[in-house]
Amino acid sequence: MQAQILKADEDEEYYFDEGCFILELSNSAADADVSIARARVRPGVTTKLHRLQGVVERYVVLAGAGMVRIDDLAPQNVAAGDVVIIPPLCPQQITNIGEDDLVFLAICSPRFTLGVYEALKEA
Repeated sequence: MQAQILKADEDEEYYFDEGCFILELSNSAADADVSIARARVRPGVTTKLHRLQGVVERYVVLAGAGMVRIDDLAPQNVAAGDVVIIPPLCPQQITNIGEDDLVFLAICSPRFTLGVYEALKEA
């Protein structure tokens, strides 16, 4: 790995079928220990129930208001400044309960790849 500055390019944001928009900020095999993506969920939207295999995910809420469901925990409201830690294989989803976009960083270790994503059926 070498020192570098990665610049966010808003044109690179894409819609992920989970129900949110993703902008990969850092996700490379050259830095396989971690990935960082900005996720954006529109008002009233709930992401699909899913889990990640072998990956710890952390949400760092930057803006908006949400309600997160993780495994057997009671649903909890989250807002800017909150950090949500999601161990591997924990079912998870988040709902935007505000009037503006819910924006958070998704920090994964090791890095996120599509192969670790598993969609789950709603109960």
